[in-house]
Amino acid sequence: MGLLDYELTVGNESDIAAIAQFQVDMALESEGAKLDRDKVLRGVTAAMNDSAKGTYLVARKGSEVVASLMITREWSDWNAEWYWWVQSVYVKPAHRDRGLFRAMYSKVKELAAQSGVSQVRLYVERTNLSARQVYEKVGMQECHYL
Repeated sequence: MGLLDYELTVGNESDIAAIAQFQVDMALESEGAKLDRDKVLRGVTAAMNDSAKGTYLVARKGSEVVASLMITREWSDWNAEWYWWVQSVYVKPAHRDRGLFRAMYSKVKELAAQSGVSQVRLYVERTNLSARQVYEKVGMQECHYL
C-alpha cells in the first residue's frame, strides 16, 4: 500500500467524530491522559466551524479518515508575518510507517507557502520519543524556545 492510496484534504464536518476520537486516542497513547470525549468533540466542532481556531488536514483511505492534524495560526508582531503551528497530529496505528505524516507535513508547507506564511512550527510532548523521531526524519529541528 503506497501513498497513492491516500487522499489529503482539508477536513469537513463529516470528519469531526473521527478527529475527536483521534485526539482522545493520541492523548492516552502519548501522555497517558484520559480526555473527556464529549468535551473534545465540542472543541473539534468549534475549530471546524471557525477557522480562526484551527484548520484540520485529514488523510483518507477510501471513505475512512486515517490521520489528521490541526493547523493554528500565530501573528508575529516582531516580523509582521504569520506562523502556522501543527498540532494534534494522529495517524491510526495500522497506517503508520508509510510516509503519511511526511506527506501531510509536505502538504502543510505547500499550503503555507501559498498563503504567505513565513514559518511552520510544531508542538510535541517532550516525552513522546517516537513522534519526535518522526518529526526529525522529515527535517524538523528543536528550536531554542522552551
